[in-house]
Amino acid sequence: MEETIRTKRHRDLDVAELVALAGLFDSEYLSEYGRWNPDAPYGYSPADFHVLAFRGPVLAAHVGFQPRLIGVGAHDIVVAGTGGVLVDERARGTGLGGRVMRHAQQVMCDEAKVDFGFLGCRQEVVPFYESTGWVPVYATERCLSRLDQKSVIVSEGGPNLICSAVCDVSQWPHGGIDLRGTPW
Repeated sequence: MEETIRTKRHRDLDVAELVALAGLFDSEYLSEYGRWNPDAPYGYSPADFHVLAFRGPVLAAHVGFQPRLIGVGAHDIVVAGTGGVLVDERARGTGLGGRVMRHAQQVMCDEAKVDFGFLGCRQEVVPFYESTGWVPVYATERCLSRLDQKSVIVSEGGPNLICSAVCDVSQWPHGGIDLRGTPW
């Protein structure tokens, strides 16, 4: 089956792509979180960039990210806050997730021109991200709650991961992380 990976800005998504994204997300999260909303996905920050992977005409995987200036220690860093990483269950185990993630990382560097990719995740998926070049960072994280977008949440130990974009992961500064908004 033919596989196509392409990047679209959020503002440029057409109706068919929005319907396909809703179908992909609702197939995974509808019973737990309700319907997917492209402008406020489950209370997380929305993506500005969408990396879409199609197998034939069917949307089979997605990675979204939003460039944002965050604080790390005493530094301002531009990251691609990454979320909405999802592979249709029928395409899992095929390597598609890794291909889509590596494509997203290239877009972060070449098109978005952010310093680093940044994401938070569940511990059980850390090995997947590490296999695509993401590196864990250990720091206190501060963000706004995805539930009310007002309460400040402070957490320790993540897991949070970064990847190289314009800057190499070795250049990530030390210190607490302030997302200056909701997580992705």
